Amino acid sequence: MRELEVFRLVLPFGRKSETLLVKLTDHGGMTGWGEVTSPRPKTWSRLEESLAALLIGVDWEHPDTVPSGDSAVDMACWDLWTKMRGVPLAEAIGGTRTSLMATVRLAPDLSIESLVSRVNQQVCAGYGHVTLDIRPGWDVEPVRAVRQAYPALTLAVDCGNAYSDLGQLVALDSYGLEVIERPFDSGDVHAHASLQDQVAASVAVEVGSTADLDDYLTLRAARVLLLRPAAFPSLSETRRAHDRAAAAGWDIQCAGGQGAGLARAATVAVASLPGCTLPCDVTQPPRQNQIVTPIVGANAGVIAVPLTQSGLGHDIDETRLRKLAKDTFHA
Repeated sequence: MRELEVFRLVLPFGRKSETLLVKLTDHGGMTGWGEVTSPRPKTWSRLEESLAALLIGVDWEHPDTVPSGDSAVDMACWDLWTKMRGVPLAEAIGGTRTSLMATVRLAPDLSIESLVSRVNQQVCAGYGHVTLDIRPGWDVEPVRAVRQAYPALTLAVDCGNAYSDLGQLVALDSYGLEVIERPFDSGDVHAHASLQDQVAASVAVEVGSTADLDDYLTLRAARVLLLRPAAFPSLSETRRAHDRAAAAGWDIQCAGGQGAGLARAATVAVASLPGCTLPCDVTQPPRQNQIVTPIVGANAGVIAVPLTQSGLGHDIDETRLRKLAKDTFHA
C-alpha cells in the first residue's frame, strides 16, 4: 500500500452527524474507499496512530488478512481488492440480487394527521413498505391511524431499544405489523424472547457480532436479524452473521441510511445476499449529504444494485469531500 488518507466530516444537512472516510491508494494508483458513520470518540486517534504502520508498505492478498478491526478500513480494502479484480463488491461477497425492495423510515411527527399525510406521500412515491419510528407515548395511536388509512400497507415499527415492558408492544400486534424492530435493550435476550412468544409479528434484533446473534438464536428470541454492516468489524463477519441467521430460518433486513454514501453502498451490497429477504433500509434522508455518484437510494421503492462497475460501484466527489472535511490525516 502506497498511501493512506483519513477524512473527518461533519455532514451539513439533517442532524449534522459525523462520519470518517478512509482512502487507500496502491502502488499502481488504484484507490479503495471506506466509511464509518457516527464513529466512537477514540476512532480518529486510533486510526491516526495505528493505521499507517499497519498498511503503508504492506502487501496483502485478501481483505481478511488485514487485521485492522475497523469497519472503514475493511470496507476500503474490499473496495480496492474488488476493483483490482474488476468485480462488483456485491458479487464478491456472494450477492445474487440485481435490485432490492426498499422500506422508508418515518420519524415521529408533531401530529398523527401530519404523520398520515407523510405516509400518503411515500405510498404515492411508490413505497409499499413503511417503517414507523415509535417511542413510549408515540406508538399505539399513530400505528392505529396509519393502519386505518392504509389497511393493505406492509408496516413495521422501530422501537429504538426504548421499551422496558411488553404491554404497549403486545397491543400493537393487533394492527397487522410485519416486524417489531429493536424493542428492548440489545442485551436483554429474555425480554425479546418473551415478546416473540406473545406476538404474531416478527421481532427484529440488531447485533454487532456472531456471538451476540448466537444468544438470540439459542433462545429463539426473534425471527428477524436487522443487519447493519457498519456495526460489524468486517464484511466477512457481516456475511457470517447473515449465514447463521439464514440457516436458522430467520428473515434478514439490511440497514444503513446515514453517512456520506459509502456505508450505504456497502449496505446495498450486503442486502443483495440471498438471505436478505426483507426490504432494505438505506433511504433515510438527507440525500444531500452524499458525496457519491450515483446517489445511493431508492427510486419508486426500488434500489438498484450496481453490477456494471467494480468495487462499491460509485464514484467519489473528492472536491466536495475535501471542502467538507474538518480534519484530515495523510501518510
